[in-house]
Amino acid sequence: MPLSTPDLCDAHPDKVRVLEPIFRAYGARASFAGEVVTVRCFEDNSRVKELAAEAGNGRVMVVDGGGSLRRALLGDLIAANMVENGWQGIVINGCVRDVEALNELDLGIRALASIPLKTERRGRGEIAVMLRIADAEVRPGDWLYADRTGIVVSAERLPIP
Repeated sequence: MPLSTPDLCDAHPDKVRVLEPIFRAYGARASFAGEVVTVRCFEDNSRVKELAAEAGNGRVMVVDGGGSLRRALLGDLIAANMVENGWQGIVINGCVRDVEALNELDLGIRALASIPLKTERRGRGEIAVMLRIADAEVRPGDWLYADRTGIVVSAERLPIP
């Protein structure tokens, strides 16, 4: 049965946190789910690139870019690396670039917007930290579920109704 965030919310109302509907969908994968790996960075995607090079093992990267609309934290090369390494998706409180190429990749991508400017890599950022994005807490090890309707997170893996 396909993933449905409304069905998850109905079946597990006391176990889900819903992210505000501020994200746009990119990537060829309409729905995705997986264990969360968190990154906090601001206009520097060094940590995103590092994690994308690791085995994703079906996980989802959640990136708090501080909501910056000035620089893209994900482009086609890093996203292609994520696909190659088995990541399910990425949610970015910030921007992406190379939208045409991203939309061809089998990866779930949610971001605030797109912009053609890349970041400068200065080696800054934190991995495995608690984030607060879109009015919801997202922690390392949470489970994230995303479809065209929305994004929900849970402290535990939920059965898909």
